Amino acid sequence: MKLDTTPKQDGFYFPAEYEPVREVWLAWPERRDNWRASAKPAQQTFANVANAIADVVSVSVAVSSSQYETARSMLHPSVKLVEMAFNDSWMRDIGPTVVVNSSGQRRGVSWKFNAWGGEFNGLYEDWSDDDKVAASVCDVLGIDHYRAPFVLEGGAIHTDGDGTLYTTEECLLSPGRNPELSKQQIEALLAEYLGIEKVVWLPNGLSNDETDGHVDNLLHVVAPAKVVLSWTDDPFDPQFKLSREAHAALSEQTDAQGRSIEIVKIPVPGPLYYSQEEANGIESSDGMNRHEGERLSASYANFLMVNEHIFLPLLDDQYDDIAIEILTKALPNYQVVGIPTREVLLGGGNIHCITQQIPA
Repeated sequence: MKLDTTPKQDGFYFPAEYEPVREVWLAWPERRDNWRASAKPAQQTFANVANAIADVVSVSVAVSSSQYETARSMLHPSVKLVEMAFNDSWMRDIGPTVVVNSSGQRRGVSWKFNAWGGEFNGLYEDWSDDDKVAASVCDVLGIDHYRAPFVLEGGAIHTDGDGTLYTTEECLLSPGRNPELSKQQIEALLAEYLGIEKVVWLPNGLSNDETDGHVDNLLHVVAPAKVVLSWTDDPFDPQFKLSREAHAALSEQTDAQGRSIEIVKIPVPGPLYYSQEEANGIESSDGMNRHEGERLSASYANFLMVNEHIFLPLLDDQYDDIAIEILTKALPNYQVVGIPTREVLLGGGNIHCITQQIPA
């Protein structure tokens, strides 16, 4: 059921990803202008991710009727398939952000979705099915939902569940999202729909990120007042300046509880680029042009935390083990599960982008 109140009015808030999770959702990829070779390599990778998560927690996958049998044959029997219409498979951005209250009730938030920029710089023209996914997932979960009156994607926000929200100015203040809203108005709406008390603003996201700098590709909130930040020491890498800007912004601010923010640096893989075969394997479209030699917006921060497990994208033999070592040291109670996910990266995101956790 759609509610006419707001989460803040009703005493609901957005919990942290490191709090207990009951279920994880994905959506099955098939779009040929985003996933190469008729999406078959991406489907195998999505299945590997879903099956790995299913060892830890319940997994549901939204799928079109035409892809149902294919998905069923590739996914573990415990993975639940739900027939649903959608335009592309970024469940983090099209699925609901689930909020909770002090007595453990859950409700969903359905954000306005416009394919990362609408008519200004959106990645495809028709996003009408995507915009309905959050409400549909809430119906399947049997929970009520709120419809937020502004454009937002789940990948654009991270929270500590303790009053602090992390985001980037590049994304939330981009002309394709909510040009009629000021920064202060956006902050007020985030407080109203996520029950947060403070927004920690970072200037920009990761270099060459076609989502206009989603925060989940730049950093990950891993504990109260503790973040993992994408980093490079190569002064010739465009990310060099962006990571230092983010580090400065985090260092100059405290969280909602007045705590200084601990920053764990994790290297960016690569740099990585589209190969000729990868670029040519995608059907051309207006919004999503892929070119041989184009830099991929690759990040180890784009992992998923589920019940003391980290599902980490493996992207670069040179850095994979280093990333695992850094996370294991920073989060000794967590088991790091590495999954090769270059095929997801080719579509413009990674494990965090294709998943949406449902809090316990």
